[in-house]
Amino acid sequence: MAEDRERYSILIADDDINVHHSLGMYFHKADYEVISAFDGAETLAMVKRHKPSLLILDIMMPRMDGFTVCSELRKISNIPIIMLTAKSEEFDTLLGLEIGADDYISKPFSPREVLGRTRAILRRMYEMKDETRDKCLTVGNLQIDMDAFVVRLEGEPVTCTAKEMEILWVLASHPGKVFSREKMLQDIWGYDFAGDTRAVDSHIKRIRAKLCREGNPWDICTVWGVGYKFVLLHGTEKPFPVS
Repeated sequence: MAEDRERYSILIADDDINVHHSLGMYFHKADYEVISAFDGAETLAMVKRHKPSLLILDIMMPRMDGFTVCSELRKISNIPIIMLTAKSEEFDTLLGLEIGADDYISKPFSPREVLGRTRAILRRMYEMKDETRDKCLTVGNLQIDMDAFVVRLEGEPVTCTAKEMEILWVLASHPGKVFSREKMLQDIWGYDFAGDTRAVDSHIKRIRAKLCREGNPWDICTVWGVGYKFVLLHGTEKPFPVS
């Protein structure tokens, strides 16, 4: 699906006015709408009020830090989130991914890189919905409904981010196939990811915490040193898409 920038709005959340100026200039030139927030509490309010297409979220902000903002948003929203982290703080990067960030960029950063990452995430998100539109994948007690953009377990909706849904769809669509971390970064993140494979591990960890339960007729298994695969258990039939 062709990129439709008119539908995209970007919320920049950072207490540094220079970040807003530099990123805002690039996003405006690329025909994105830009919204600004300067502290954590304002960021939450802006997301609820404006429902932006993507959030660029700094960690160190007054009133509420970026980690708390991300955690609170993940209770109510699957908005794509790019976190801005200090280059030397590896812990910040891992924690950001584990609480639900889709991507991270280390400071100092190039505005061109941020714009490129944003385009890639939004393009993949809308391409994913378009490619799987009007389709629902069912595996035992698990249903991935891309038309409604919801995951259900035992018939109950489970809040998942766009990235988590795409990972789950890819794995469940190919039961038994092993996907390397590098392959998942390339195919699911949709660009030359500048980070590392721990991004995949963090998203798998979140998916397992939300969906993997004892008694499920399926599982997501680790293939040590390689990656992950979706496994059918107890004689479960192969997944079938319903259009």
